Amino acid sequence: MATLGMMGWLSLVLVADSSATPTVQRLLGVATWLVLLLALRRFSPLVRMQTLVVVVFATVVEFVFSQGLGVYEYRFDNVPAYVPPGHGLVYLSAWALGHTAVLVRHQRAAVGVVTGLLGAWTLVALLDPVRPDVLGAFWFVCLLAFLRWGPSREVYVGAAVVVTWLELLGTRLATWTWQAEDPTGLVPIGNPPTGAAGGYGWFDLVALLVAPMLLALMGRSEAGRSRDPDPGPDPLPDPDVVAR
Repeated sequence: MATLGMMGWLSLVLVADSSATPTVQRLLGVATWLVLLLALRRFSPLVRMQTLVVVVFATVVEFVFSQGLGVYEYRFDNVPAYVPPGHGLVYLSAWALGHTAVLVRHQRAAVGVVTGLLGAWTLVALLDPVRPDVLGAFWFVCLLAFLRWGPSREVYVGAAVVVTWLELLGTRLATWTWQAEDPTGLVPIGNPPTGAAGGYGWFDLVALLVAPMLLALMGRSEAGRSRDPDPGPDPLPDPDVVAR
């Protein structure tokens, strides 16, 4: 239910943004931050930290690849205000979906389904004579590697579903559009790239590896403060002792 709620919110935001003004887009950003903060209350400190890492890292990537390199563009040639918190909700959705009891119990079958469907789509798009999706094929290979050797197969299974759905919806609504090729002109790109979940998997990898270290550092910092409490100001001398 948590996954459906978060994915449902993101889907509604994309639909609303497809015809929104810049002001409405900013309001969607405020609302999405509130939804993210409410959603985080349901998760452990580790997952919260992972989500924070995704938000920070993904936002940097957004500005570099959208605003800087122009690999894809949003409607108003900006990074919409709902995108940073939206990345947090994407991660939480993927985490929650991948950790549902049915997918954990049938994980091997789930991996087979998502890789089979995405693999078929990737092959068809790669062989497109007009716009062969080379970047999507590369990212699909990344997804296979993450599913095989990544630190959390559950997260990557969930991301394969969540990211693919949102990419299909967002590009269909023209909320964002991928360019036909990368800045070098050497790598053709689909709209959307078929293996987008594999590209997004790098966000997940950074979060899964960095978040535990950040929590450990915070824990050591807290422990250090508890061992060395602030003694406060030096006590005033006893006037009787000074007199003697």
